[in-house]
Amino acid sequence: MARINLLPWRDVERRRRQRNFFLATGAAVAVVLLVGTGVRMQVESMVSAQESRNAFLKQEIRKLDLRIKKIEQLEETKAGLLVRMNVIQQLQQSRPEVVHLFDELVASIPEGVFLTSVSRSGNRVEVEGRARSNARVSAFMRNINASAWIADAQLLVIENKDQTGTGLSHFRLSFEQQPVGHEADMEPRIGRFGAGGANG
Repeated sequence: MARINLLPWRDVERRRRQRNFFLATGAAVAVVLLVGTGVRMQVESMVSAQESRNAFLKQEIRKLDLRIKKIEQLEETKAGLLVRMNVIQQLQQSRPEVVHLFDELVASIPEGVFLTSVSRSGNRVEVEGRARSNARVSAFMRNINASAWIADAQLLVIENKDQTGTGLSHFRLSFEQQPVGHEADMEPRIGRFGAGGANG
């Protein structure tokens, strides 16, 4: 029986299998590298796009911040203008009130009463003065209460002429000024104050 040597064929087959294995491994590695590279490029592209969107959003936020600051400045300007308008309106309203105040004071002061100071806080007015007698101070208060523009006279201090040593009584009183526009029937001053000048 002939003897056949199979070693060369086995070596060839082993080398072929090794070559196929290396080729398959290389192909797998190449595929993995290609897929990894593709994934990496995709991720980098997504990150770049997100960074671009973030930069755009930051830019838009800065624009909105500037607009908000302008709006806040406009609001402050508006508030300042409203305050000034209110002050001007109050001044406009107070002009006729001051005219009425002094007009009514002149009409309410009886003979023998002299004012030395007039001060006003809101609608409350305080006056100081001298009078020939306490009765004339009382007449002054009655005239105030009878007025349509000033009322609620309250005597704060009075010193009779014996205490002052000047021959005149010193007094301080306050009253309320009625706002302009209130409804009241204005009586003629002559009829209203005709009996105001008390003797004494």
